Amino acid sequence: MARITVEDCLEQVGDDNRFNLIHLTVKRIKQHRQGEPFLVAGKNKEIVMTLREIAAGRVTMANIDNLPDTSVKEQPRPAEETERSAVE
Repeated sequence: MARITVEDCLEQVGDDNRFNLIHLTVKRIKQHRQGEPFLVAGKNKEIVMTLREIAAGRVTMANIDNLPDTSVKEQPRPAEETERSAVE
């Protein structure tokens, strides 16, 4: 695939729903920024690589949540640690 187009991606997302395409793309880019590897080969910027994944059918609305997600959510600190930090 020499060039990636929105139409290529919309064929995979279906219903010509650009909102779903954007939602899927943003969710996948967040996964990449947390260390997930790309599922297609290439040397483009992350947005283009993510769109290539979608156009190739490797990332879909059905499987985006099942793809490995290594993001670490910030956990609230216990009250004791908060109080110690304030005293120091």
